[in-house]
Amino acid sequence: MAFEDYKAEIALLLSQIDNDPGDEHEIHMRLHTLLNTLRAEGLPIPDDLRDLEDYLDRQFSTDGGEERSDA
Repeated sequence: MAFEDYKAEIALLLSQIDNDPGDEHEIHMRLHTLLNTLRAEGLPIPDDLRDLEDYLDRQFSTDGGEERSDA
């Protein structure tokens, strides 16, 4: 896939975050998958997307632990 295609996919994903933030886990997984694909192809990861990925990773690692302790 060309870098422009990835940019379009990421733009769509960010649009979904703005319009329906309710499914944060799905958005996190899709972003993580896209960025890993970019990394695997040696393409640059914009700093803001890397920061968003880091934020979501921290958010869900914390949330995940809380969910398991409640179960």
